Amino acid sequence: MNRLNLFYGEQDPDRWVLWDRFPRRVARRVWRGPAQPSGHERILLNLCAGLDRLGWPYRVNDYRSLRAGPRDLACVIGKPHVLEKIPSGTPILFGAAGYAHPIDNPDLFAQHDIRNVLVPCEWMRAMCAPYWGDKVKVWPVGIDTDLWSPASNDTKDVDVLIYDKIRWRRDEFIPALMPTVEATTQRAGLRTATITYGSYQEADFLELVKRSRAAIFICEHETQGLALLQMLSAGLPVLAWDRGGYWQDPLYYPDRVKFGPVTSVPYWDERCGRTFAEFGDFAAAFPEFWDDVLRGIFKPREFILDNLTREACAQRYAELANECFP
Repeated sequence: MNRLNLFYGEQDPDRWVLWDRFPRRVARRVWRGPAQPSGHERILLNLCAGLDRLGWPYRVNDYRSLRAGPRDLACVIGKPHVLEKIPSGTPILFGAAGYAHPIDNPDLFAQHDIRNVLVPCEWMRAMCAPYWGDKVKVWPVGIDTDLWSPASNDTKDVDVLIYDKIRWRRDEFIPALMPTVEATTQRAGLRTATITYGSYQEADFLELVKRSRAAIFICEHETQGLALLQMLSAGLPVLAWDRGGYWQDPLYYPDRVKFGPVTSVPYWDERCGRTFAEFGDFAAAFPEFWDDVLRGIFKPREFILDNLTREACAQRYAELANECFP
């Protein structure tokens, strides 16, 4: 059982003057409260929790030991700037918090001894494969199924939790969909609550999930979709907008990258819920979905337990690390 050398770090550069990142951190804490883990930090935390359960040895950010054993594999989970801290010539397993697209660094493999690059889902692997070939591998992080577990029906005073993760063209999409969502659920006499990506603490989201019976998930596309998977783990069937089409990130699309199809539900089967493709489909899709919720035909937590536990995903990560030395 080879010990894993994990490396992680978030970028927080000075913005206006030298060293201003430190008072900005204090101001953020005062204004927003204690910092919650970013999506990338959650990858590290859940991986470590899975390795702990497996009894798999690992170290985090032990650069001194890495310099002492330069042929040890460096598992760089943090963003690309962490690569610059790794000693030259060190073999590296890079990801899954890496570049959004290979064109961000066409010389990646010339700069570092990258053995494999991890991405969160199959559609992203297909997007990266023309540049990275068979070095790109799929690896999703596991879900904390203990924390995100079903609550008693006695606590459920929300019928449908609406999760709004529309990131681009909000001025167009919100007026096009939300009135239909509100009218359809009101017509069914259902109690709803809405939460918006990037505007909540994880503890508040967890409390709302525990109170809810089902969810509507609205997002252009996902590479893994941790919030969606957390809701599934907690037993909430989901009606998800899955538009397909091109990757929509405006930093790339349509001038630099046109790739498709993508999906908002990269980890999904019929146990999880239902999807709809066009906004005009929602009014017809929701009553059928809600009828199936009432009939109890969905088994979303079963899907997570079969595919995305922290232990199973940590085991797969360790296997991918071992594959870096053929």
